Amino acid sequence: MNSFTYTDIFDTKGIEYIIIIGFLMLIILFWNILNKPLKVKTAIQKVLGSLTANILKTPRGLSYSNNHTWSHLGRSGEAKVGINELLLHLTGPVALKTIKTSGDEIQKGDIILKIKQENKSVEISSPITGKISNINPLVKENPLAITEDPYGKGWIYQINPSNWKEETSDYHMADEAQTWFGKEIERFKDFIAISSKKHAPDAAPIVLQEGGELIDNPLVDMSQEIWVDFQKQFLNHN
Repeated sequence: MNSFTYTDIFDTKGIEYIIIIGFLMLIILFWNILNKPLKVKTAIQKVLGSLTANILKTPRGLSYSNNHTWSHLGRSGEAKVGINELLLHLTGPVALKTIKTSGDEIQKGDIILKIKQENKSVEISSPITGKISNINPLVKENPLAITEDPYGKGWIYQINPSNWKEETSDYHMADEAQTWFGKEIERFKDFIAISSKKHAPDAAPIVLQEGGELIDNPLVDMSQEIWVDFQKQFLNHN
């Protein structure tokens, strides 16, 4: 009859196996630590999605100015003015504060609105000259209306324009506006790379997905310094 001998491996090479097991556990621990920021970043990007020109609405008949406002001349001869969808996708949810009141005479380039997010804010200037005839009550009652429908119920001011044709002649419309939005997104990528390098070196990789696409709402977690730079480069001209 064959005999069997039981050997406890830990009696022979116990220390070596314990060291190997311990080393493997350390590798697993460090791997999880190193990949945690990547997993968080991926999860955030998955939730927020990508910001591309294809997701933006560009209703025909609207004139889109270079300072990210829009205006539309109605049959009554009065124009409605608001902020475009790309700006709202860049900033994320914001609170709105109107600067002017009904009856005010304004010039193209005058500050008419402040948009604020926590302790950060930027100012918006008028795309046209004229007299304010009405302010959308939803701006105060339901600020989300601006985000949900920026070109419909989300208008902000109604203005009786005094120089409509000349002041809007070089604004973007229809398919050309869609192309312009795409160029603005690319310009924003360059902007955020430079501005974040100056104010927040770790920010740029977070707002860019694999393939170089922007996450939606990239300015949400940016500092006021970056918002100031954004104001100067994207909102201070018509």
